[in-house]
Amino acid sequence: MHLLEQAMAAFTVIFDPMRFLIIMLGCVLGLFIGVIPGIGGLAGMALLLPFTYTMDPYTALAFLIGMWAVTPTADTIPSILIGVPGAAGSAATVMDGYPMARRGEGGRALGASYTASLIGGIFGAVLLGLAIPILRPFMMAFGTPELLALCVLGLTLVAAVSQGNMMKGLVAACFGVVIASVGDEAQTGELRWTFDSIYLWEGVPLEALVLGLFAVPELIELGAARQSVALHKSESIVRDQFRGVKDAIQNIRLVFQSSWLGAILGSVPGLGGPAIDWIAYGSAAKSVKGGTESFGKGDVRGVIACEAANNSREGGALIPTLAFGIPASATMAILLGAFMMHGIQPGPKLLTEQLDITYTIVWSLMIANIIGVLICFAFVSQLAKLALVPAGILVPTVLAIVFIGAYSATRDIGDIIVLLIFSVIGWGMKRFGWARAPVLLGLVLGGLVEQYLFISTSRYGSDWLTRPGVVLILAIPVLYFAYSAAKFFLKRRTPALAPVGAAVSEPAPPKQAEPAGPISLVDRIMLPGMWILAAILFATALATSTEWALAARLMPQTVSAVGLFVVICSGIGIYMKKRAGETIVKPRKVTEADPLEAMPDRELYKRMGIMFAWVLSVFVGTLLIGLLPTLLVFMIGYMRFEGRQPWIRTLTIAIVIWIAMFILFDNLLNMPWPQSYLGDAFPALRTMVSDII
Repeated sequence: MHLLEQAMAAFTVIFDPMRFLIIMLGCVLGLFIGVIPGIGGLAGMALLLPFTYTMDPYTALAFLIGMWAVTPTADTIPSILIGVPGAAGSAATVMDGYPMARRGEGGRALGASYTASLIGGIFGAVLLGLAIPILRPFMMAFGTPELLALCVLGLTLVAAVSQGNMMKGLVAACFGVVIASVGDEAQTGELRWTFDSIYLWEGVPLEALVLGLFAVPELIELGAARQSVALHKSESIVRDQFRGVKDAIQNIRLVFQSSWLGAILGSVPGLGGPAIDWIAYGSAAKSVKGGTESFGKGDVRGVIACEAANNSREGGALIPTLAFGIPASATMAILLGAFMMHGIQPGPKLLTEQLDITYTIVWSLMIANIIGVLICFAFVSQLAKLALVPAGILVPTVLAIVFIGAYSATRDIGDIIVLLIFSVIGWGMKRFGWARAPVLLGLVLGGLVEQYLFISTSRYGSDWLTRPGVVLILAIPVLYFAYSAAKFFLKRRTPALAPVGAAVSEPAPPKQAEPAGPISLVDRIMLPGMWILAAILFATALATSTEWALAARLMPQTVSAVGLFVVICSGIGIYMKKRAGETIVKPRKVTEADPLEAMPDRELYKRMGIMFAWVLSVFVGTLLIGLLPTLLVFMIGYMRFEGRQPWIRTLTIAIVIWIAMFILFDNLLNMPWPQSYLGDAFPALRTMVSDII
């Protein structure tokens, strides 16, 4: 009864008129973000997170969930109509959706996908709601040591499935926890790695770090490609959407089968949207009549299976995030950051004392899916045109919003510096195959790890490690890593078994990898260089924290030692691979689908250098003339000279967007802008623009 009362109270909260409008705004923004290939829900969540700072927790989470829930629905539009996945998770939809559009059935494919998305999204939300009473008594039995073990499990699980390289994921997670150590330590008041800067007393701001790691690298790569997001227009569209609705209803069993599969797999941390969609696609191909022959050639059932799983996985991903604080994806790690920013602690409290917040999320997820599908049905033609926006217009516009979003974190010029630093780090990690999600998760969970570690050691000493729950939870990563290590060593020590009856001969020489092309000098330097930089970082962290009080150095030194140990183990593994004749630095696979991978390294780094120069120019301009004036000059300059847009279009778009930003952030939100040399020299200029507008 108590659960039902909380659910109905949350329903009332969601339908507060202003809060409902905020959810709708989140849905609309999510649809815009999803339609534009290359942005996606992850960058969208990073982009919108700073703007929730002034909202109450219910509104902020409803806004973010509204945006995130409908992004997979909007991803369908470019996937079907122009054959370009809106995000990696929509790649499987292209297999049958685009062939259908090519033969004039785009409306049918969209209708089927929207209906499957709606049912899948509601299924995921219902499953989340039903999981709460089941998980509640289980979580009530958890103490501080068990919560600490869960945090460690979350870090190791996400690290273990990070782009196929467990060691890199662990190092990245340790790096994130070290970043979380920056600032004033709560127990002792010790200032850790603040470098005499008051700005760092509160730590590295999550909002600026998230935008730097995830949003800016995608935007500068889009700008460096120098082409439209979508290269061709689609044929017309929407007449037979209701035929697709009928297809989905006729295949309702397949919809529920894929929804169930998507929700269950979505709750597995680190598995990821692309893998889930392809698993659902493959499962459907085998389970429906004639699927193995017709899938990939324009079978509407392939679209239905992908989209049902695509949307239901969101509800599944929220289960471990809310109950255990273990994010099932990078997007969920950002949502965890939103929890922390609004004083919400994931875990038992969300299933006991803060059930109203949990059910607010459930209702937001369900309502957002309904609103998103209705908007798509009504405005699919208009939404499809967003995918054709040239990168020369899209990149400066979104980058301008990114800079304001980063600055809104603490409203200090240091926010922009953090954004720039982590933009470089984020792009370097993406370029050289290091997953970025573990860094974010380390930052988000670092404070909890330190808090739980201090309480556990203070209350139980070392005995907390022997508690049954802790032993059971920590056994999962220990056994996994032991299995991975044993597999690694056995692979290099055990000779291949000859077939039965075959003559025993001398062992074959090590198989050399056939290079696909020349390996660039930058790759030769940076692929091992990233490991060296990590070793220097952890060694420096260990050396500079030795004089701190025990409570202040306990977590950062423990994590730095673990990180350094992992780097050393990786070095040993690389040495063993080299002795076995394996190729360590492998050439990149050149594909025409990715224009950046297809171009020569010299040209690539030249273009990336130009893009970083544009981003850096915003910081320099902010110091000289202020942030808002710089953004106007930046948008005009980029659109005209880098994007090669006509002057009239450039001035019209840039000025309209700038006036909208000025009215929103200066007049309505009264944001205090950073001081500039020009403003200090001529104070009257600060009020001149306000008086004009």
